[in-house]
Amino acid sequence: RGAAAGGDVCMCRTVSPAHASHRGELSAGQLREWMDATACLAAEKHAGMSCVTACMDDIQFEESARVGQIITIKAKVNRAFKTSMEVRDHHSYSYQFGIKVTVQDILTNVEKIMSVAYATYVAKPLGAGKIELEPVKLLAPEDHLEHTLAIERRRIWPGYEQVFQNLMEESNKEGDYSWAKPFPNLRPRSQAMTHVQSIELVQPPHANHHGNTFGGQIMDWMETVASISASLLCRSYPILKSVNMFKFWGPSVVGDRLVFNAIVNNTFQNSVEVGVCVEAYNCEEWIKNQARHINSAFLIFNTVNDKGELLTFPQIEP
Repeated sequence: RGAAAGGDVCMCRTVSPAHASHRGELSAGQLREWMDATACLAAEKHAGMSCVTACMDDIQFEESARVGQIITIKAKVNRAFKTSMEVRDHHSYSYQFGIKVTVQDILTNVEKIMSVAYATYVAKPLGAGKIELEPVKLLAPEDHLEHTLAIERRRIWPGYEQVFQNLMEESNKEGDYSWAKPFPNLRPRSQAMTHVQSIELVQPPHANHHGNTFGGQIMDWMETVASISASLLCRSYPILKSVNMFKFWGPSVVGDRLVFNAIVNNTFQNSVEVGVCVEAYNCEEWIKNQARHINSAFLIFNTVNDKGELLTFPQIEP
């Protein structure tokens, strides 16, 4: 039976140079690693058993954090679900989380909201026996609101991916590019030139306490290849603003080869969307070229000039 204690967890970190990008700011990949770890610990605190990441969606980045500043990550269980699906004779239980990240300057004591996200984790009970999870305790009025919204998010998420794909197909068709007329020097660029492929070998430091590749590590690698893809288009240093449709389709383990493919899907005047697909191979699959699709996501970037003004992206030609 799940632990009666609530599923709230708070993690604090100080941004060090090792966590920072070339701009001296906390890298988005590192932040997502911390967010994933915090939410996973919150899930396991409530469930009283191992939990794994199912998806992390609607990640918004509002502020940046610089070396020396303090990051506080709070993860809270909004709702617990028991699904009718069974996997390997185990009943599947999932949690939906709200994750909030703040950044604090130790000199001025000013604290700002840096990022918010929603994530889903799945409980993994041992053996074939059934379990009963404690319901989420609703104390404050906002708890009741998030509890209600969680079921709505769960209801619309299955159709969201198809809607998103349809919108992307429509936006890629030749149409009205009137926004580009004031920028005649922005010549369309080939989509193929933005394709980036990278490979990583999963080693023990990349694994979580379940023996699988740490979800936050995969997010970090995905952000890296997506950023390179966006930079090939804008020829500048892109800044990650949001992540959508980040889903785990299957696990990977130590020894797997992970192949990351990123390409710019479309540009939207001051932002660019990059799609990333991750495939895994064990040694035998590597020889036979039999890939396992384990992750995918859409990442939105923008870029600024020396004055902090948003730059306009060129169009993409398929």
